Amino acid sequence: MTAFAAVFQQVHSSSLTEQEIQIVLLTDAVANSCAYAIAFHTALALKQRVSSGETEAIRTRLVPKDQRFAALSTLAKTLIEKRGHLSEQELDAFIAVGFTKEQILEVIAVVAASTITNYAGTIANPPLENQFQQFAWRG
Repeated sequence: MTAFAAVFQQVHSSSLTEQEIQIVLLTDAVANSCAYAIAFHTALALKQRVSSGETEAIRTRLVPKDQRFAALSTLAKTLIEKRGHLSEQELDAFIAVGFTKEQILEVIAVVAASTITNYAGTIANPPLENQFQQFAWRG
């Protein structure tokens, strides 16, 4: 648990903004079909002023309209689906919207941390607290 907490502390102290981190976390939750995490990260993304249109796009497995959010979401989803085996073209597309090579590693850290919680959440299947009920997801 200590190592896990340390990973999330690093995730939230990266150069990515909280909005960008929530985009990755929500994308991962959807890619991993973790209903609890989808509701939770929808609420957090909205709290960070990510638009409902952007969160709804991710929740329905579409790409956000904002270029940076689209690049983040696409990279996160591709990392999970391809288990990290990205092409140069996929990496270049991420960098083309203004991200750095170093930020690729930051996204990998977010994906790794969130995958652990998504798996745990799927296995534990906790009930949604009242404040997340409105964001319940049915994949």
